Amino acid sequence: MSNPDQAPILLEQTLTPLSELDPLTRKVLVQLPPRAAADNRADVDSVRHVLEQQVGPMQIPLSLMHSIPALCSTREPLTATLAPTGCCWQLIELEQGDTTEEHYGLAVDIGTTTIVVYLIDMHSGAVLQRAADFNGQIPFGEDILSRIRHAAEPSGLIELQHAIRDTLNRLIDRVCIPPLTPTRISAVSIGANTTMVHLLLGLDPVSISRSPYIPVVNAPGILTAQDIGLGINPLAPVYCLPSVGSFIGGDIIAGVLVSSMHLQDEISLFVDIGTNGEIVMGNREWLVACAGAAGPALEGGVTTHGMRAEAGAVDRVSLDPVSGEVRYSTIGQTPACGICGSGLVDILAELFLHEIIDRAAHFATGQSHFIVVPAAESTTGQDIIVTQADIDNLMATKGAVNAALDVLLESVGCSWQDIHRFYAAGAFGQYLPLESAITIGLYPDLPRSSMIRLGNSSGEGARQVLLSQAKRKEAETLAATITYFELNANPTFMDKFKSSKFLPHTDIDRYPSVKARLQARRTAAQSGQRA
Repeated sequence: MSNPDQAPILLEQTLTPLSELDPLTRKVLVQLPPRAAADNRADVDSVRHVLEQQVGPMQIPLSLMHSIPALCSTREPLTATLAPTGCCWQLIELEQGDTTEEHYGLAVDIGTTTIVVYLIDMHSGAVLQRAADFNGQIPFGEDILSRIRHAAEPSGLIELQHAIRDTLNRLIDRVCIPPLTPTRISAVSIGANTTMVHLLLGLDPVSISRSPYIPVVNAPGILTAQDIGLGINPLAPVYCLPSVGSFIGGDIIAGVLVSSMHLQDEISLFVDIGTNGEIVMGNREWLVACAGAAGPALEGGVTTHGMRAEAGAVDRVSLDPVSGEVRYSTIGQTPACGICGSGLVDILAELFLHEIIDRAAHFATGQSHFIVVPAAESTTGQDIIVTQADIDNLMATKGAVNAALDVLLESVGCSWQDIHRFYAAGAFGQYLPLESAITIGLYPDLPRSSMIRLGNSSGEGARQVLLSQAKRKEAETLAATITYFELNANPTFMDKFKSSKFLPHTDIDRYPSVKARLQARRTAAQSGQRA
């Protein structure tokens, strides 16, 4: 993505038509009967009585009671907005007139780096507006572990909670184009990793990073906007998709829900590489998952000229097959100032295919770096380079993903040939160059037709559970049935990690298309030399 506000929108193929809308809140028309002379029933009780006849047991909070008499005085139609409490319905708003078609909610994707908010018409299911921005917690740490450490400092947890809340409220203001005001929003659903949910709710996340890696909560249930300081209807229900554990959060449950891999007979693989890397494998009969700190190098945070995907970041790189000249593009077509994750993956693949680095990812000629953008073309006035240390960091990230996949395959007795579909989720999965990812072994070498980009599946999953009670139950069933493998406690992970730090893998026969491309290039080079 070129900037936060160009994060993947809910893709057309991802916007799943829902057979029946059953949103998190309901709007119903209330018609109070004319008051009889002998009717001494109080106004609040009258409203409760009519609503209970329509939907069942009802609660009316004290905060709404004071406004009800004035609304009831004319006996004109009223519109009630209702939210579930678990045991009954609660009135969260009562309005004059028929506003049943003016029903708004938010689907939210809270990422470690980027937050995206979608304004949803809960009457039709349509996405009306979207806005995105960098997570306001970034100054306290680029990655999850840094933020968990900051949360342990005095006032650290409060600072992190306020940062994420303030980002959300800014985005809510942006999607609410007048005359719509934020207080008209009556429900929110959130897809987020376990740490982000803890920080949003002000819960201490320290146990997430310490053995036995047990979070405070996996399924927060339905909260209210006023519980966490969101600037919408204070009584609006807020639903966070449930987590499986410390490192498989509600964003991954949302992604699996969107992929429908849990409904298929064939085995599928779901991968979301961001600040962390999360992997789910399985079918309708079983699902297994694991996660690890796979993403930092790919997000550019630990490489010499790495940067987030912003204007001026080199995002695509290729080498001329004859001259070896570097060709590159930048986000926004502006002068280069660094390299983002997709550019780094391209560079690693091209250096390997042109045999500038060997299969162990070492420079073949002993050089210390490779110039991607010469100083004369960069905004910094310096060469933008990739060093051997940068390549080592990238290989560690690649190796972690490879090793995690191998652990899952071995744990369930499957091989690569058993995988029928591959789902790439998230912003990185949307823009990552597919062939380059396969060339370096980050993605498996499967038929390209079976590799599906899901875009912002966390946001789309949040939209689905916002609009469907059946989808909410489906998500909760998923979270309860996925088997999670803790890699930190797996003795074979490090062995597999070491063997994965080759291009594309120690066993190159697992990557037949890469092997063929290497052979084709060598043949072409030899033909050129003979000519």
